[in-house]
Amino acid sequence: MNQRTPVPGLWRYTHADRPEDFTLIVETPDGPHVRRIAPALPLPPDVEPGVGAELAIHRAAATWGLPDFVFEPSYAVKGSGRREQGDRLLLSGSRGAVLQSKRRTVSPADADGERSWLQKNATKALKQAKGTVRQLRLCSAEMTNGRGRTLQVDGDAYDWIALVVLDHEHVPPETYLDVGTPGMPAVIVTRRDLDFLFHQLCSTTAVLDYLFRAADLPAVALGEEPMRYYELARADLDAPPGTVDFALLGPGAQIASAPQLPQAPAGDEDSQAHRMIRIILEDLATSPLNEPITEADRLTVLHDLDRLPVATRADWGHLLLEMLDDVPQVPDGHCKWRFRRHVSNDAMRQLVFGAATRFAPEIQASFSAYVQLRHHEVRQQTGDADEAATLGVLLTPRHDGYRLWDTTMVRTHGPSQLTAEELQVYGDLWNRNEAGPESASGLPQPRQDESGVAPDATQGLGGEAALELDADESESRHAGGDSGTM
Repeated sequence: MNQRTPVPGLWRYTHADRPEDFTLIVETPDGPHVRRIAPALPLPPDVEPGVGAELAIHRAAATWGLPDFVFEPSYAVKGSGRREQGDRLLLSGSRGAVLQSKRRTVSPADADGERSWLQKNATKALKQAKGTVRQLRLCSAEMTNGRGRTLQVDGDAYDWIALVVLDHEHVPPETYLDVGTPGMPAVIVTRRDLDFLFHQLCSTTAVLDYLFRAADLPAVALGEEPMRYYELARADLDAPPGTVDFALLGPGAQIASAPQLPQAPAGDEDSQAHRMIRIILEDLATSPLNEPITEADRLTVLHDLDRLPVATRADWGHLLLEMLDDVPQVPDGHCKWRFRRHVSNDAMRQLVFGAATRFAPEIQASFSAYVQLRHHEVRQQTGDADEAATLGVLLTPRHDGYRLWDTTMVRTHGPSQLTAEELQVYGDLWNRNEAGPESASGLPQPRQDESGVAPDATQGLGGEAALELDADESESRHAGGDSGTM
C-alpha cells in the first residue's frame, strides 16, 4: 500500500493528559502556526450511539457547512417498520458524497482486533455506498435536506465519492485501511477528521473538493487527515499562481492569488468579515421563492456562491462592509453603486457583488441589467456555452433597525439572450463611466486560487435610471424583511 511521505516544517504534538486530541505546529512564512485538533463533537444524549454518530455528523456538516447541502436518508415502509433505502448525502454543484458511518459500541480489543474491526466495517460501508449510488442511478429519489426541503436527486447528475466515517475512540496507531476497488473515489476518515475539515473550511463545496483531491493521493493512517490537510496546504502555499485572461476583465486588471487550502481556520483572523458570506448564503437560503424558480435552482445558486475561495472570504467580507458604509453617502434622489467581480479561471462562472444606496424596483432592474451585460461580455470573449453562468448579489442598506441590509440575487446562464437594442441600452447605462477597480478572483486550478482584478466601478445614478427587464432573461430574488420576493 502506498503511503505519503511527511513534509518538513510540520510537527504533531500529543497531549499526555488529553490523548483524545493533539496539536499541529506548522512552519509558515509568517512564523509557526499552532492548530489544536479538538475531539469530535459530543454525541447527542438519549439516542442509540450509532444513530447519535450519524446525527453528530449531520450537525457538524450543517453548522460549519450549510444545511441545504446535507441530505437525510430516504426510507421505505416495510410491514410494521421502516427500511433505510439510502445513505446521508453531501451534494454541491456536480459533486456528491455518499456518507456511511460506523460506530464502535463495545469495549475495544487489542490493537490487531481493532484494526480488523475497522477494516471489516470500512469494507462494508464502501459496498453500501456503492449500492446507494447504483440505486440512485437506476431510479432518482426524493430526499430531504437539512433545511427541511425535499428535492429530487438523480444519481446521473453527480460525480460521486464514498465518504466512510469510522467513529472509534481508540484507533490504534499506524492503522492503514484498504479501500479496495469500490468503483468510485473513496476516503476513510474518523469523525474527528470530518469535524476538523468542516471547521477548518466552513464550506461544504470546499470540503467536497478536498475529499476528491485526497482520494487521488496515497493513504494516510486513520485519524491523521489533519496532517495530510496541512501537507497539502503547505504545497498550495508554495504553488505558483496560474494565469488569467485580462481581456475578460478590462483595463487595470491585476492578479491576486490565494492557496486553495488555508492554513488558518476559516475566519480565524476576522470572524465578522468572514461571516458576511455566511449571512448572504443564509439570506439566499431562507428567502421565499416565486415561480418558476424551484428549490433545485436555489441549491444551484447556493453552490455558485459557496464556490468563493475560503482563503479570500474575509477580504470579500471587509470589502462588502466598506461598500455598505460608502453607498449611502450621496445626495437625496441619487444612487451610488459599487461592484466587484470574481471570474473563474475557465471563465465559466462569474460572481458579481454589488452595493447600492437603496432598494427599489428600478434598482433591482438596473442591477439585473448589469449582471446580464457582464455575462454577455465574457461570453463574447470566450464563446457561448450552455454551462456558463453569472450570479449577481446586491446589498442595499436598511435604516429601519430590523436588519442591516437587503439582499437581491440575479442569476443568468447559458448563451446570452440580449437583443441588440438591450445591449445598446445596458451598455449606455453601465459602460459610460468605467473607472476604478472592478475585481475578479479565480478558483483553484489546481492548488492556487488566482484572481484577475478589473476596475472597481463606482457610479452615481439619478432616480430616472430605471430599466424595464424581461423576466425570462434572468432569475431574481430579493431577501429582506417581509418584502422578500423571488
